Amino acid sequence: MASLAATALPDLWDRLTGTQPAPALWVVLTTLAAALAVVVPHPVWRISRNAVTIAHEGGHGLLALLTGRRLTGIRLHSDTSGLTVSRGKPYGAGMILTAAAGYPAPSLLGLGGAALLAADRVTLLLWAATALLLAMLVMIRNAYGVLTVVLAGGTFLLVSWLAQPQVQAAFGYAVVWFLLLGGVRPAFELQARRSRGGAGDSDADQLSRLTHVPAGLWLLLFHAVSLCSLIGGGRWLLEG
Repeated sequence: MASLAATALPDLWDRLTGTQPAPALWVVLTTLAAALAVVVPHPVWRISRNAVTIAHEGGHGLLALLTGRRLTGIRLHSDTSGLTVSRGKPYGAGMILTAAAGYPAPSLLGLGGAALLAADRVTLLLWAATALLLAMLVMIRNAYGVLTVVLAGGTFLLVSWLAQPQVQAAFGYAVVWFLLLGGVRPAFELQARRSRGGAGDSDADQLSRLTHVPAGLWLLLFHAVSLCSLIGGGRWLLEG
């Protein structure tokens, strides 16, 4: 057993940290088209938006932990809404950063993924995503949330273990394109709801109450992060 572990662990480490060949440009463009196909049409977006909600609520949860708040649970709902509950002071930097983390999270994850793909670290991207989903699963507090996170994590795990390198690369590029593109749309949806007088308890409105900065400026920040991430990450993917 000891000799088997001594052999397997270095191989596992080499597989995790090693590089994989970059896919052809046509593969990159095909995955871009596939991501657009699940982000732009509204009927498909109503389903695919669940993945963006996972990243959104994960962003809230991660910043709650990093700022010293006590994360008590995350709930994901079938209408693609979500709720992250943490305990701590209802004001101050920790609360502000936690509230601000949701909308930028998918785009920033996409940007980080694009950086890994540009460095030809496809396997590391897939395993890192699996690890993040497993860590998030511990904090899920409803059945639908458990189902969606398990399905997402299981998909990443199966692709990383069983698929050929070319399939892994195509899957990784599709996921990152989806995060970059899907991270743009929610802020515009929030802006549209607020223009109709809705979403009075949105992240932007909560941040406005916490900081006395107009919600519109927080929306502008969300737009800036998502669009800059799309431009920067897209350049890395296309040049990789």
